[in-house]
Amino acid sequence: MLSTIRHFLSLIRFSHTLFALPFALLAMLMAARLSVVEVADASGVIPWDGVIASEESYHRDSFVAIDSFSIGGITIDVHRLFGKRFALSAKQLIGILLCMVTARSAAMAFNRLADRDIDAGNPRTAGRHIPAGLLSVGQVTAFAIACGLALIASTLLFLPNRLPLYLSVPVLLFLLGYSYTKRYTSLAHFWLGAALAASPVAAWIAIRGEQVAAAPADLLPAAVLGLGVLAWVAGFDMIYACQDVDFDRTAKLHSVPVRLGVPGALRLAAACHFVTIGALAALPLVYPPFGGIWWAGIAAVAALLIYEHALVRPDDLTRVNAAFFNVNAVISLGLLAVGIVDLLVS
Repeated sequence: MLSTIRHFLSLIRFSHTLFALPFALLAMLMAARLSVVEVADASGVIPWDGVIASEESYHRDSFVAIDSFSIGGITIDVHRLFGKRFALSAKQLIGILLCMVTARSAAMAFNRLADRDIDAGNPRTAGRHIPAGLLSVGQVTAFAIACGLALIASTLLFLPNRLPLYLSVPVLLFLLGYSYTKRYTSLAHFWLGAALAASPVAAWIAIRGEQVAAAPADLLPAAVLGLGVLAWVAGFDMIYACQDVDFDRTAKLHSVPVRLGVPGALRLAAACHFVTIGALAALPLVYPPFGGIWWAGIAAVAALLIYEHALVRPDDLTRVNAAFFNVNAVISLGLLAVGIVDLLVS
């Protein structure tokens, strides 16, 4: 039993949840912070002056269960630091975590099912679970269906906000559709980017569904953050795909490295990451609470992306895995940490 669980966790590469989950959590906190500090005047203008809503408007089911604690004689007021800064309930937090985990698990399991014959023919992927016989097609199919149903069920935690429930099936179908894109188009990298970019958008809708329904422009901060995620993921996926360029040509699969060659793919990946920095820099323009700390984070991300591209050369792809996982995990977790700190001190 434990062996099977380990195989499933390895199948879906649970550790790679670090790529999308931090951006969903960041958008969640951005939306929760906005719900606290916005006080609309008669004309509907939202003043970003740090005005806090009345005590009665604070969430009554806050996920902050501890009022304060002490470390080394220093008392930290948790409720003031978090509870009064983020209009976030325990159900919303749990719902976003469950939706993220189940959506990604369903998509990864379905991808392994769809690509099982391709994986078997590629020496780099022949050892994956289905080709290697570690998990059966039936087991993975049942797992994918269970995760898909769990995703839909998890959206009930956001009621009376019905938008997550209504959007759950279309979003799931979009995620699953990625598995077939490389059979038809070199734009598969951008489809994958859009799939991960849906995470901050979905998290924003989960927190601010009523505001989004009333004024779709409310979604703009999450959309700008999502654009940065889309370009970031598309770029590093192109780098990752360079490893399989010879096999993809033989198997008649589509990718940017196949279409443009490895040097062209690396140049386009760099252009995508330039767009990522632009989107992150544009975010404070549509979400004013972010300030100097966020700008410092952008500078760090730019340096990490430059380092990522320095790791990989057209004639040396041996460090692709380091560029793919290590650097990008630091980027996603680092931006989440920077965003939290900025929201706390803003």
